[in-house]
Amino acid sequence: MQKSIVQKKFVFKNYSHENFNLSEQQITDAVLTPTILAFLEKLHKQFNPQRKKLLQDRFTLAKKIDSGFIPQFPNETAYIRNSNWKVADCPADLSKRKVEITGPAEAKMIVNALNSGADVFMADLEDALSPTWENVVAGHYSLMLAADKNLTFNGGKGKAYSLNQTIATLLVRPRGLHLEEKNIEFDSEPMSASLFDFGLNFILTAKTKIKHASGPYYYLPKMESYLEAQWWNEVFEWAQAELEIPKGTIRATVLIETCLAALQMDEILYSLKDHMAGLNAGRWDYIFSFIKKFKNNRKFIFPDRQQVTMNLSFMKAYCELLVKTCHSRGAHAIGGMAAFIPNRNEPDVTAKAIEQIKADKKREALLGFDGTWVAHPDLIAIARTEFDAVLGQADNQKHKQLSIQITPEQILDTHVPEGKVTENGVRTNINVSLLYIDRWLSGTGAAALYNLMEDAATAEISRSEIWQWLKFNVALSDGRPFTPALYHELKTQELAKIKDQFTTQYLDKASEILDQLVLTNEFPEFLTTHSYKDLT
Repeated sequence: MQKSIVQKKFVFKNYSHENFNLSEQQITDAVLTPTILAFLEKLHKQFNPQRKKLLQDRFTLAKKIDSGFIPQFPNETAYIRNSNWKVADCPADLSKRKVEITGPAEAKMIVNALNSGADVFMADLEDALSPTWENVVAGHYSLMLAADKNLTFNGGKGKAYSLNQTIATLLVRPRGLHLEEKNIEFDSEPMSASLFDFGLNFILTAKTKIKHASGPYYYLPKMESYLEAQWWNEVFEWAQAELEIPKGTIRATVLIETCLAALQMDEILYSLKDHMAGLNAGRWDYIFSFIKKFKNNRKFIFPDRQQVTMNLSFMKAYCELLVKTCHSRGAHAIGGMAAFIPNRNEPDVTAKAIEQIKADKKREALLGFDGTWVAHPDLIAIARTEFDAVLGQADNQKHKQLSIQITPEQILDTHVPEGKVTENGVRTNINVSLLYIDRWLSGTGAAALYNLMEDAATAEISRSEIWQWLKFNVALSDGRPFTPALYHELKTQELAKIKDQFTTQYLDKASEILDQLVLTNEFPEFLTTHSYKDLT
């Protein structure tokens, strides 16, 4: 049994006992039994040392890139790219993925998303969930009930939520390899959040999902190399053996949301081929990854984030390579997020945004994607219409084979024609960063701000662009250099706007954290790891 374990005592702020008809201690006891803790301990001891080695490999490569190294397709894996192989056949309930909705693993969201009419719901324990211990435990408990199709939620004021007869296929996104769960320790070492989220969800739901003719399906985030995919494959094989379920029962969709992973798509598919379901174009983190990985290279200075669109050459090359690679190997290619939140009080804004979403989803369907992501139920029918227009009654278009050749140079050429850094762009990044950090510290990981669903990925773009513009002392479109003094001036003004327009709880702390993130010579790798110590 575990040598030591710390379970933080907490009070449910967002989930009163009436919501689940159980006390918070009963909920904790249901998901962290002695048997489950023993399973998690074995998982941690078996795989955490290699996880830490993979993180060290990330650091070593980052230092090489800082010194001018430009990544390419790996030479040592040319045989994988040049040989014929396929991933495992797709399970029936993952064949059709035209529209996927995503959101935090919170009970109300889970019920509404599974009932939404989407083909797939990705319940997020990562970017869209602020990892308070309360949120994490309640999320896992809700996912356990949802797997058995008996999740209900009392929202108060006479509002009760329960699952329909027909629901979306449930996928779960655990936290990334870089994150730890500070509330669970073995031998005084915090548990990997990846292993905690995967292991806990797996042991709680795998056999239940199999009983319902589905399976334990996951989205894997923040991957940077095929060696990390190999690690996940070993985790899957070990977990299946422990529960005595067949190899290949687990299926994973990998988010290609780092520029390094984009150069290793074949290898990632191959490493997980017995458990592979597809790749997803995680475009917001993807943009962020260029700033992070090439932080010392002026060639990778980005303009206002609104100017970095999917029509740019490097983003088009990324999508084309993803579709080509997936379809040549028999895997699904899933498109990017439509983060817009319709606003009935702003019909003109909503109408314009919906036209842009239609064009974006049409572009994805015509390019060859098999499905796409949306953040709001009102966008499901819009996205489905565009995919049905191209795919018809077919579940997917894996038969569409792209014959184009994409080079590493195309992937890494991030030039934005006529790109500009404007005062408005700086203000937007400051404002959104402050508001998102405030919401995250308050326990909300997906925040509707200015008609967009902001999560950790979009916040990462905002704060990393500020850091980059300060580092290189970029000139704004009006000729002024962007300096720390100008940053403080604009931040003071944006803080006043926020205080006038929004109710906040941790705005002063958010301001302090943003300064720490952008006024430093060393780039903080992740907003979430930097700020985790401040999360109660």
